Amino acid sequence: MKYLFTSESVTEGHPDKVCDQIADRILDAILSQDSQSRSACEVVSTTGRVIVVGEISTNAKIDVEKIVRQTIKDIGYTKEEYLFNYSTCSVDVYLDKQSSDIAQGVNKSLESSSGNAYDLIGAGDQGMMFGYACKESENLMPLPIHLAHKLTKRLTEVRKNKIIDYIRPDGKSQVTVEYVNNKPSRVEAVVISTQHDDNIDIGKLRNDVKKHVIEAIIPSNLIDENTKIYINPTGRFVLGGPAGDSGVTGRKIIVDTYGGSAPHGGGAFSGKDPTKVDRSATYFARYVAKHVVACDLADKCQIQIAYAIGKAQPVSVSVDTFCTGKYSDEIIADAIQKVFDFRPKAIIERFDMTKPIYSKCTNYGHFGNEDMPWEKLTQLDELKAYFTKLSI
Repeated sequence: MKYLFTSESVTEGHPDKVCDQIADRILDAILSQDSQSRSACEVVSTTGRVIVVGEISTNAKIDVEKIVRQTIKDIGYTKEEYLFNYSTCSVDVYLDKQSSDIAQGVNKSLESSSGNAYDLIGAGDQGMMFGYACKESENLMPLPIHLAHKLTKRLTEVRKNKIIDYIRPDGKSQVTVEYVNNKPSRVEAVVISTQHDDNIDIGKLRNDVKKHVIEAIIPSNLIDENTKIYINPTGRFVLGGPAGDSGVTGRKIIVDTYGGSAPHGGGAFSGKDPTKVDRSATYFARYVAKHVVACDLADKCQIQIAYAIGKAQPVSVSVDTFCTGKYSDEIIADAIQKVFDFRPKAIIERFDMTKPIYSKCTNYGHFGNEDMPWEKLTQLDELKAYFTKLSI
């Protein structure tokens, strides 16, 4: 059985990612002063303008405009010809405090009378979250999104290191992988579009990107004579970033997760503090799914968690191993609920999520980066021990 599957990624200069980075840097800034800060920060970017909105409750004193401008500068929008420049764009800030109606269910959960400290914090909202892991890459991510992220990260590296000194911050990649019997076999197609300076020869750009980006990232054994490579397929891409297309926080949720290989609950990440289970519980679902696969209980695993606002315990936890499990999905689901603590306070403590860590994972996927705490297999021995006892 053969089939094709495609995923995409975007660079940090993509207009939506500009917004995500600003929101996460604001979150990191308030957490660095007040670890109990609450944030639901949203950002919009367009030609020459950034608008910051949302609800933030904090004792921190920060200069939002300064953070916005520094973020844009670090990304690389430093020239007037880009029509979006860190030093001259307008910055409008409209931030209010978090609703007290929401805060009451977070600060004191509906189960807080139990006497257990981990029941003190309830979920910040209802919703369902998904986590996923598989044996397609060394970091247990699906191969199409894994390669797509590596391409966009490399595209940024060659720009900032001036290996290709005429490309600009905006860009994206797309990778199509051919599967045979549900395993990656080869790369069917690679698409890269990168913003560039005016009056650049398109042939030179295509040669440079192929040599310094694609050939540097895609393993040669995955490319053959039938692999299709498209670099700036429409040709000219001078106007880009927020000047070419407006950006909005949270619009790249599939890029942020598994590239379409797994469902998404719908909630975005950037700008949200860890009491928002949209973020923290999705990270935890990835952590648990990764443990299941790393423990060799299944070749791939999808976890769904659902919460009710104000309640610490999830209302449901389910497992799907796509018929690759060594045990039934029901047994694995029962096991993970005994080994892992899905309550928001436990998740926050497990990952030390009151620290300013969030802007480190804004770009090139929130999963697969081994430096992030939810990627570390810190409970692998516990999970193995559970199934060892089960087998006795």
